[in-house]
Amino acid sequence: MKKRLHRKLLRWEAAMQSLFIIKRAVDILGALVGLLLLSPLFLITAIAIFIENPGPIFFMQKRVGQFGSLFNFYKFRSMYTDAEARKAELMAENESGDGVIFKMKKDPRITRVGRIIRRFSIDELPQLWNVLIGDLALVGPRPPVPSEVAQYSLNDRKRLHVKPGLTCLWQIKGRSEIPFHEQVQLDLEYIRSQSIGNDILIILKTIPAVLLGKGAY
Repeated sequence: MKKRLHRKLLRWEAAMQSLFIIKRAVDILGALVGLLLLSPLFLITAIAIFIENPGPIFFMQKRVGQFGSLFNFYKFRSMYTDAEARKAELMAENESGDGVIFKMKKDPRITRVGRIIRRFSIDELPQLWNVLIGDLALVGPRPPVPSEVAQYSLNDRKRLHVKPGLTCLWQIKGRSEIPFHEQVQLDLEYIRSQSIGNDILIILKTIPAVLLGKGAY
């Protein structure tokens, strides 16, 4: 009985290792192709951001990765340069029902260009670099900021057991309209059933979700 269980465990470990290697290869290939094909859009977005509100083109923020590790997370800047300083005064208007994440549909810190690139997730495209260097996967739970993780329950922390991703299940099922506790449940559902085929399906479903812009703000 023990030998049989040991053999099953070894087979499971081998399968997970193979999944990890294939998933990483897909991530690298996808990130390289994406960065190459989208480079004209990167240039147009950068120019538009600077013309409306001169300052840094990219916004860098510390995010929490797999097993609680911290990494630098890149986005196109969609807010005015003083956005972080103004966040504290807006906390009372947080529209996230769970209170863990901060969301406002009409956040006054967002620029006009920012509203457009957020609606179509163009602001997230620099994270292809995060995928290329291994901070993110193409598919996985979205990475939280440290202040959000500080409020996590033990169940919430299970979403940190895998590498975070550029897109995920709740990104294709409503995005910001889904409350935090449901986001966690969808992330855990993904972790339990992850496979290369499932990842490809989520990536394909992300494209129409992004083009429609539903739930993005």
